[in-house]
Amino acid sequence: MSSSDIAAILENSKELDRLRKDQEEILLEINKLHKKLQTTPEVVEKPGDNSLSRLKVLYTQAKDLSDSEANISNLLISQLDAILPPGPQGQPRRRIADSICVTEGNEQKRKRVKTESDISRLTPSMRNQLEACASLKGEQVAARVTPRNAVKDEWFVVKVIHFEKESKEFEVLDEEPGDDEDSSGQRQYKLPMGNIIPFPKSNDPSSAPDFPPGKHVLAVYPGTTALYKATVVHGHRKRKTDDYVLEFDDDEEDGSLPQRTVPFHKVVPMPEGHRP
Repeated sequence: MSSSDIAAILENSKELDRLRKDQEEILLEINKLHKKLQTTPEVVEKPGDNSLSRLKVLYTQAKDLSDSEANISNLLISQLDAILPPGPQGQPRRRIADSICVTEGNEQKRKRVKTESDISRLTPSMRNQLEACASLKGEQVAARVTPRNAVKDEWFVVKVIHFEKESKEFEVLDEEPGDDEDSSGQRQYKLPMGNIIPFPKSNDPSSAPDFPPGKHVLAVYPGTTALYKATVVHGHRKRKTDDYVLEFDDDEEDGSLPQRTVPFHKVVPMPEGHRP
């Protein structure tokens, strides 16, 4: 057994501890949202409310953290197996390691049971949400194609190919990748629910939220298939047109931000925690 072996185990143990702390924070946020939806379920009907969208993001983060925890736990078991002596003397130590793993697994299971118990109260809403996702097949949507830990979020217009209800993942196609893409052809992505925002129906202006002036949104920059952070100058309803007037961040010309016209069906709410 070398000092580097012990150092590697300790480093992975620290990572496991960090993942658990992150999980606890996510679960607290999930439970807060559950309480909010249980006490005031009508809030989801209000224009601009992102409670369900935020809940999707949190569930996705919880799943990612749980998967990472399982991977780190398996790695630690492999590291311990590699340095534990074989034979009877090694068996008690291995049982101790296994019992620790079981204890950790039971603790995680209790957390999941609690979360699933909370989710069961929202089953009708979640079921409707899954059906709504499945109905997006063939539609264009806004998609974040960068991973959760990316420094900057990148959103593009993509086409939904398929939605898998069990894994809660979308298969999408970027039909017009930019010039900076590695490949000149179309690109496919598999993305979690939290990375997708449906556009309003192009034939129904009333389906678009009534974003007030000063509201931050994500919008398709004219002439592209990329979405960027923008500020509403004029809403489409008050102007009695099908367009918003927006000012995009970092779009400065001659010392000021030009006002650009964007169709209502190319504007979506600003995701919470967006990293421009």
